[in-house]
Amino acid sequence: MLADLPPSRTESDGSAVVRVLSYNVRSMRDDVGALARVIRACAPDVVCVQEAPRFFRWRKAAARLARTSELVYVTGGATASGPMVLSSLRATVERTEDILLPRTPGLHQRGFATAVLRFGRARLGVLSCHLSIKDQERYGQGKLLLDTLAALDVPHAVAAGDLNDRPDGRTFGLLADALQDGWATKPWGREHTTRLGDPLQRIDAVFATEGVEVLGCGVPMGLPGVAERDLRAATDHLPVLAALRVPAS
Repeated sequence: MLADLPPSRTESDGSAVVRVLSYNVRSMRDDVGALARVIRACAPDVVCVQEAPRFFRWRKAAARLARTSELVYVTGGATASGPMVLSSLRATVERTEDILLPRTPGLHQRGFATAVLRFGRARLGVLSCHLSIKDQERYGQGKLLLDTLAALDVPHAVAAGDLNDRPDGRTFGLLADALQDGWATKPWGREHTTRLGDPLQRIDAVFATEGVEVLGCGVPMGLPGVAERDLRAATDHLPVLAALRVPAS
């Protein structure tokens, strides 16, 4: 059985251990009960969702996911064209912004869901993303991601999502050169994020800015409470869980 990551906590120096989960939920078209069980077992402080519901009654669906996962809605969904941010009650929301990205004709609209959250004296910028399937558009979105993180104007930030790119791809490389790739920095759990039985690929990731300490990052397969049957039933991606120590501001 997989050893747990450090639990959420506030250290004596004011720094905070924050658990961040990235999860493509495929518009909640699969088993929402299984999806919520996986999320709850990961005990996240922040969830960066991709492919959140964004059409008819999407707010009701987002509220359902938050409620069944024992979290609260922060921002995103249809307003960011898919990316969404949820959090535990531990987080204080300072501000949010949903950003629609330039669209290539014939391709899906993409966006970022962003927030600045505070955990005691530790402040953390958060960005949830789902990048393009096309290389040229994806690379441009990677550059915009870095610009958007910088524009949050906080000392520490995390970006997480479905990159539609592998570690040897140029967009993944662009982000990994500028940020800490959680898995490469402190691997934990399973590496590959594609659905069980599909070709092995790592296309989902959690990145952190300099100064954030990565305590562990990977797919929580084998984590107590995370059942393989739920991972199979919940959606077509596997989640990525990271524990990060965020210094006090």
